[in-house]
Amino acid sequence: QEQFVESGGGLVQPGGSLRLSCVGSGFPFSDEIMTWHRQPPGKAREWVANLWRGGALMNPDSVRGRFTAIRDNAKNTVYLQMDSLSPEDTGVYYCQMVGSTTWGQGTQVTVSW
Repeated sequence: QEQFVESGGGLVQPGGSLRLSCVGSGFPFSDEIMTWHRQPPGKAREWVANLWRGGALMNPDSVRGRFTAIRDNAKNTVYLQMDSLSPEDTGVYYCQMVGSTTWGQGTQVTVSW
């Protein structure tokens, strides 16, 4: 059974930065595509990044150029570096392995003055 443990969220002012971490376990981490998603308050969960085994990254237009994801396969960890944050980026952030139906507890990101 896959497990995902996200951390690093918090309160940040608009224009600020934050780095999230996610540790995956229960699967061959280095072989899998990892994803980041977020759920804004009162809205559906949405995708924010795909990170391939070799480090290639894909983002939706809403975060491209501001969000970067990297992975450390030796630590079974993926990171989401978020820059130029705006209140619209507020939400609970989750990571997951492509193909998994399991979600972690997520980590709350709040962008506000």
